[in-house]
Amino acid sequence: MAAVSAGLGTIVLWPRCLRGAEDRAPPLSLIVVSDTHLGYRDQNHAAAQWERTAAEIDKAEGDLVVHLGDVVDGGREAQYPIYLETRNRIAKPVHEIPGNHDPQELFRKYIREAVDTVVDHQWLRLLLLNNSRTDSHDGFVSDEQIEWIDRQCNEAARRDLRVLVCLHVPAHKNLHPDRGWYVKPEHGQTKLYETIGRHRDHVLAMFHGHFHNGIRGWDDHAPTHEICFPSALYNLDRRLEEQQAPGYNPAEFRPGFTLVRIENGAIRLQYKPIGAQIKVQKVCPLRRAER
Repeated sequence: MAAVSAGLGTIVLWPRCLRGAEDRAPPLSLIVVSDTHLGYRDQNHAAAQWERTAAEIDKAEGDLVVHLGDVVDGGREAQYPIYLETRNRIAKPVHEIPGNHDPQELFRKYIREAVDTVVDHQWLRLLLLNNSRTDSHDGFVSDEQIEWIDRQCNEAARRDLRVLVCLHVPAHKNLHPDRGWYVKPEHGQTKLYETIGRHRDHVLAMFHGHFHNGIRGWDDHAPTHEICFPSALYNLDRRLEEQQAPGYNPAEFRPGFTLVRIENGAIRLQYKPIGAQIKVQKVCPLRRAER
């Protein structure tokens, strides 16, 4: 059973350290979807694509679903009821965070009053935070949110939980040929990394949407993985690996969602294109933190 706590939230996944504890933990699976953008270009295509996506998610293996933001496109209020009607056909708990296309007041009206919140599931704590603004593609993490992450990670440590932090916009610096959208140092990046670093024995990863680049990620802030997930509506091939951009970006860019399984000391990602077979998988080892 997944327990959800309202209020300024927290999330915990399993760390790369404490290998003995990881080996004892039962496997845990979840589904990650992002950037559905209902109302895109004032057409019905995105809503129809969300129906197809939701139908596949309903049948896929996973205890719960995390939506990493941009539920609708451009704050189109009329699209939220359409999104919810389809979402309610998924026979699994679905937990969203806002994206930069989701005005916070509309997210509270239609999705959840407590925007930043915590979801506990088995040995995993999910921290769901809004780090988006509708007037920018960059991310913003406030001092209050930093303090909240710190408190929630402390509680997770006391309860021997592992933490996964979900933010729409990545913290990781990315420049051309990449998107160039991230949490700048003056907007909370430095404090966020310092806080995650203090809790690296419990924080497994930070999960993000926003990029529409398929699976995009970095592991240079070990032991915490930073992963951007594909859009269910459209993705672009920016030829990042061909241009030797830092990190990884496997060659799969069809609209889809991601099956996430944490077991045997690794986070295993399976990119599921809508209406097609899985061809791309990414394994993120949960390595022991260096001290």
